[in-house]
Amino acid sequence: MSGLVVVDQISDWPVEIPGVEVVTAWKYLTHDEFTRIRGARVYNLCRTFSYQTTGYYVSLLAGARGHRILPDITTVQDLKLAESPSVLNDEIEELMQKSLARLGSNEYLLNVYFGDSPYIRHQKLARALFNLFPAPLLQAKFVWRGDEWRVDTLGPIALGEVPASHREFLYQTARDYFTRRRSPRRKRDSTRYDLAILVNEDEKEPPSNAKALRAFEKAAEDLGFSVDFLDKGDYGHVAEYDALFIRETTAVNHHTYRFSRRAAREGLVVVDAPESILRAANKVFLAQLMERHRIPQPKTLLLHRANLDEVVRELGFPMVLKQPDSQFSKGVIKVDNAAAFKRETRDFLERSDLIVAQAFEPTEYDWRVGVLDGQPLYACRYFMAKEHWQVVKRDAKGAKHEGDHETLDVAQVPKAVLSVALQAARAVGDGLYGVDLKQFGNVVKVIEVNDNPNIDWGVEDLVLKDAIYRKIIEYFVKKLDAQTRMREQA
Repeated sequence: MSGLVVVDQISDWPVEIPGVEVVTAWKYLTHDEFTRIRGARVYNLCRTFSYQTTGYYVSLLAGARGHRILPDITTVQDLKLAESPSVLNDEIEELMQKSLARLGSNEYLLNVYFGDSPYIRHQKLARALFNLFPAPLLQAKFVWRGDEWRVDTLGPIALGEVPASHREFLYQTARDYFTRRRSPRRKRDSTRYDLAILVNEDEKEPPSNAKALRAFEKAAEDLGFSVDFLDKGDYGHVAEYDALFIRETTAVNHHTYRFSRRAAREGLVVVDAPESILRAANKVFLAQLMERHRIPQPKTLLLHRANLDEVVRELGFPMVLKQPDSQFSKGVIKVDNAAAFKRETRDFLERSDLIVAQAFEPTEYDWRVGVLDGQPLYACRYFMAKEHWQVVKRDAKGAKHEGDHETLDVAQVPKAVLSVALQAARAVGDGLYGVDLKQFGNVVKVIEVNDNPNIDWGVEDLVLKDAIYRKIIEYFVKKLDAQTRMREQA
């Protein structure tokens, strides 16, 4: 088998391609045989990629399983961004005007099938769109404004919306694509090191407090950076910098992700990188990623509407339910009986087609190991809030109550804790992560990997002091120096 075509219904893809299996999205998501396949090429032709629908999860979990997916979850998210047309207008200006010249109308729809167009004059434009947003089926709407063509909308097109006259071209293009590889994206040249730090002064629980931000600024200036603090209104200025450091709580459907994607597209060194945000922000992805890499975690099942009884039999009560994009202990609940399970799963499944269910394994404290570039940076023990099973307890009014914390020298951390933490972080990427773990004697299990870990003055820096800020800025220097060497050698 050379590939999988994933569709909502088998009848959506009536053509046979040698070596290609057609499966439904639900089968791909819920059958163990697809979890075990290694290195498969997967083509996601679902009718919708809306957040946390089955189409979204096909691309998300294909990445967790190590499958080569088209479109990948980064592209899925890119296509939802409101600024995509403005980005495209800058990227494809010359091709757009040449390809669409002398058309006899003020609007034009261009369908792109696996990077190609049925019309020879539009093939270069189609390839350019595909290189920017690699998705099997795209549709761009162009409008004539003033004296030039502009991109009005861009998004995936459903199989059912492909004109009958294009069908055979689509199928042949799909056959051809199996033997082709994707082209790398263009990188932006840069000549000096300027660092942008994205913050939100109104955020109640930011990942770095004010004193920590000043420490980052000083460390960066000591290492030769000029530093500016940006807020969400500075999106248009991202490309002016060499590096972006996000110190605002990240989320997928959020401007922090858009900043990260724009910065990555422009060739900046980014922490948190968009791939890290996508991977760490979704606990469904993390659960599958840990399973794929055989990294220990509490017994974990992906819960959906069809396996509620099975989950109860496998895990029993109490169990922990996790909304995929939960943060700061929000959207993570413990259910003690069948009535609570039924009530909470009904609510969770209204927001996401898949949620995480885990065995409840209580401990006195959770470990947090900070990992940077695959190496341990800091270690803390966060104790459970008083009379609560989590580190953070929120009362009926939303007020937060936290347990004690203890920051340790990394050399004092049990080797088993460090080993599992590093395995988990490296499975996600090479950036800055906070790995949460539970320890039961010599047994260590991953709870989650955070892409945007707290680095607060007076907590995580208690052992390393100023050195923790310098080490993080040195990571940017390392990456930027590597970029400079590559350009000089080119």
